[in-house]
Amino acid sequence: MELGHVVVLAGGLSYEREVSLRSGRRVADALRARDIPVELRDADATLLDSLTDDPPDVVFPVLHGAAGEDGSIRDVLELLGVPYVGARPDACRVAWDKPTAKSVVRRAGLRTPDSVALPKEVFHDLGAASVLDQIVRGLGLPLFVKPTRGGSALGASVVHEASDLSAAMVGCFAYGDAALVERYVGGTEVAVSVIERDGTPTALPAVEIVAPGGRYDYTARYDAGDTEFVTPARLTPEATARATAAAVTAHRALGLRDLSRTDLIVSPDGEVHFLEVNVAPGMTETSLFPRAVSVADLDMGEVCESLLQAHLR
Repeated sequence: MELGHVVVLAGGLSYEREVSLRSGRRVADALRARDIPVELRDADATLLDSLTDDPPDVVFPVLHGAAGEDGSIRDVLELLGVPYVGARPDACRVAWDKPTAKSVVRRAGLRTPDSVALPKEVFHDLGAASVLDQIVRGLGLPLFVKPTRGGSALGASVVHEASDLSAAMVGCFAYGDAALVERYVGGTEVAVSVIERDGTPTALPAVEIVAPGGRYDYTARYDAGDTEFVTPARLTPEATARATAAAVTAHRALGLRDLSRTDLIVSPDGEVHFLEVNVAPGMTETSLFPRAVSVADLDMGEVCESLLQAHLR
């Protein structure tokens, strides 16, 4: 069947709005290059009337952050009976909550750094100094602090000294009401994207991330030239196989659909550690998913089209 009317959904009101808009434009341009009629729409008050009055064949959500990745927009699309690319709402909710996702993939056999997940109320009720002291005693140093929900490394930081943990928590709570504090694992940071063909998840080549100063923060992610990306990643064949298998395992264990991107650390001994998974990978000019598609000798427009075709009724 031909795709006669596709809506690419981007924007929204999360902290990642601008990144989402850039992702949406790139997906729309890639599809238009294949002569597919595309409408780029924001997730605003006009969206539901538009989808109801002129239902698209398929929606391609490229919304990052809350609403776009927590399952809520996808719940609305299901209420409307509109097909869409990507994970279904229940799977999104599990993947969106980082501690829950870590628990699921650990049960599936993947390694993931030891951690604690604490809401800001715990620090108020039990005393911040005492809680911070117990975190350092229990997990050791260095640590990695990030919001339990969210992306683009907003509110995330590495803590090397116990005296810096309090400031890291304040920065984290600026972007969410709960913090995930992990034992820091050093090594090679890689991202492995997964796409489904005929319902079978397949890993694309791993992308190695070499960020300035070792910090792959918001600026390093989205400002061209700040970060070096090596694809395929400089891993041993054995470590490469473990990393790609881990991404597919995470995709399956979390019940994801169509596409995903799993972030991993490969330690110097070759062991692979799961960090988190993204159900709506970035599609900007500096994003990891398009880089993996290119290195796999695939066309971005063809990949997006095939994901849409899978949902034509």
